[in-house]
Amino acid sequence: MKQKKIPMRQCLGCREMKPKQSLVRVVRSPEGAISLDARGKASGRGAYVCRDMECLKKARKSKALERSLETSIPDEIYDRLELEMEAARDGG
Repeated sequence: MKQKKIPMRQCLGCREMKPKQSLVRVVRSPEGAISLDARGKASGRGAYVCRDMECLKKARKSKALERSLETSIPDEIYDRLELEMEAARDGG
């Protein structure tokens, strides 16, 4: 039986290649709206970050998400990412 290939993506914080399922996808829709894509299926340009506060902080500081998505990212998006990561970490 052939092993299914696991899609790998690079985290914009730590710059490590990781399985796509273990990362959070931030997507810029064709209309230009920035949102979090839990399922990884939303149409638009996607960027990935580990489910880790340190990676998110690094990505925010270096403006890696802005560069990757080619647009400015409102603070609300970062705040929502942080809240989701805290909830995930606390087992919620």
